[in-house]
Amino acid sequence: MKKFRPFDKLLLGGGRASTREFRTVELSVVFEETSGGDDGQEKDLLPCCGQNKKEEEDDDGPPCWWLRRDQSWAFKAMGGCSSALIISMCGLVLLDVSFAAHYTDKWAVRIEGGIQAAKALAEKHGFTFLGEIMPDFYNLQHRKVAKRSIYASTSHQVALAAEPQVTWIEQQVAKRRVKRSINFNDPKWGMMWYLNRGHGLDMNVRRAWERGYTGKGVVVTILDDGIEKDHPDLRKNYDDQASYDVNDHDPDPTPRYDYTNENRHGTRCAGEVAAERDNMICNVGVAFDASIGGVRMLDGDVTDSVEAQSLSHNPQHIHVYSASWGPDDDGRTVDGPATLARKAFFDGITKGRGGLGSIFVWASGNGGRDGDSCNCDGYTNSIYTLSISSATENGNIPWYSEACSSTLATTYSSGSSAEKQIVTTDLRRGCTETHTGTSASAPLAAGLCALALQANSMLTWRDMQHIVVLTAKPGNLDAQDWLINGVGRKVSHSFGYGLMDASEMVSLARNWTTVPKQKVCEIRYPERSRVVPMNGRATAALYSTGCEGRNNHVKYLEHVQARVTLTSDRRGEIQIFLTSPMGTKSTLLARRTRDTSQDGFSNWAFMTTHNWGEFAKGTWMLEIENGASACK
Repeated sequence: MKKFRPFDKLLLGGGRASTREFRTVELSVVFEETSGGDDGQEKDLLPCCGQNKKEEEDDDGPPCWWLRRDQSWAFKAMGGCSSALIISMCGLVLLDVSFAAHYTDKWAVRIEGGIQAAKALAEKHGFTFLGEIMPDFYNLQHRKVAKRSIYASTSHQVALAAEPQVTWIEQQVAKRRVKRSINFNDPKWGMMWYLNRGHGLDMNVRRAWERGYTGKGVVVTILDDGIEKDHPDLRKNYDDQASYDVNDHDPDPTPRYDYTNENRHGTRCAGEVAAERDNMICNVGVAFDASIGGVRMLDGDVTDSVEAQSLSHNPQHIHVYSASWGPDDDGRTVDGPATLARKAFFDGITKGRGGLGSIFVWASGNGGRDGDSCNCDGYTNSIYTLSISSATENGNIPWYSEACSSTLATTYSSGSSAEKQIVTTDLRRGCTETHTGTSASAPLAAGLCALALQANSMLTWRDMQHIVVLTAKPGNLDAQDWLINGVGRKVSHSFGYGLMDASEMVSLARNWTTVPKQKVCEIRYPERSRVVPMNGRATAALYSTGCEGRNNHVKYLEHVQARVTLTSDRRGEIQIFLTSPMGTKSTLLARRTRDTSQDGFSNWAFMTTHNWGEFAKGTWMLEIENGASACK
């Protein structure tokens, strides 16, 4: 039976390395059983070059000897071998001058007899004892050898190697080692401050990348005005199964081009998620290995059926849907999904992804300047969507941001004219540094969700929301309305639970235990109607057991909705607050001064995420303030 023992490549001294010189000797040794001259046992041979008193020059190359553990010289590597019947194959490899070895003034030596024996031998042969590397291996330094040299210093190790206690010796070579940090050649990478600041003021995406989470195997679709599928920064990751043109009823989601480039929105959002890395083009997507698709549905009449068809596109293939649109952010509109779209949402979370549930990520809205509230937007206000707000590069509330209790978390986006914006792909195979608003925040969040899904593909739609809540960081975000809820978690109407954190998300996702099946407990206020006087307030106290003792018992809260029907002469003067049994007060509706409608609200479900993890049981307080004429 044959035995094989490989030996490492040796770098030999004796001449200066250059592109015309051969300085690397490749050795491979094969041990075979023999019929005579050896006991058939594998000898423990170790490489040692130019160290024997019987060293001779060889016409075939530099001298090299094999040192056995009993310190006897077995054979010469470049020559033959007799009784041991060892076949030695020596080949020469060109060593490029740019990779010439840099020998140091240090040796690693295996010395039998312990530390004191090693120290004694070091002193005897002019070495400084630097310490133990590991048991029986020691680090020695020679005072008369240069700290760095392209020449090996074999003369200083010959005498030491001849000592009986020395069984192995090697002059140490300085090796090139590169930190495995993430740096890309994409020209706009340096401008992607929200991913690339490295001092706690970004979303910790680089750390997730370094751990191998890049969105691979996850499919994200942008519901918008189409995406430029042949964009050089998108085409590698483009997924036609995740794409469709609902406006024109064909498979191609390419935007309609015009001189205004108004249909650039979807392409910009797509680049944030899955722009290719290291291709010397534009930017890097948060999930640069994810598959990206686009549903063209905003470039035409947007009807209930258009929305439903878009939300329902290929839900067994698509994992994450990202939407950066909604009703008018004008401070006066109250609107949301109609019958078909509501069904599409419900079907998505119950049947999508094989029953795990589609992940719907939604931009919270850009109506801050007009005093809008995202709780009047039935898409961001839905329990089925992951509603995302924005923060500026300095951690402030952007001028366009809408505050509401349904916001779950935040990613970075644009701010004032003096603050940086978002870098991404643009229409006509271009690149932009000026993507803005919560439109830019939602795709970043979708990309972060893709990283978490790569870490754990079995996450349900509610698992994802739990992970976002538990890992979001409020620390660097500046708002006056931060409060601590009943379970000690900071939450804000402007930022939700804080800035999303990619590395923490993938860490938690990896070992996540699926949450139990969703339970819904509903309580009704017994009075049919009440009048709220002008400049007055009405308070309704509702006691809930959390449906204790029933199949739908809710012990710990996720989403809380208050369905309200009221009429008013001026809807914008109404404010609604909800206080939980654990004392957390949510603003369900803030005053909207531009809203002069007399329509009121009809069974509108105001939602809050601020009670996440709290107990459901106890007394809930609903307050309605009326700053105008009487409402009921």
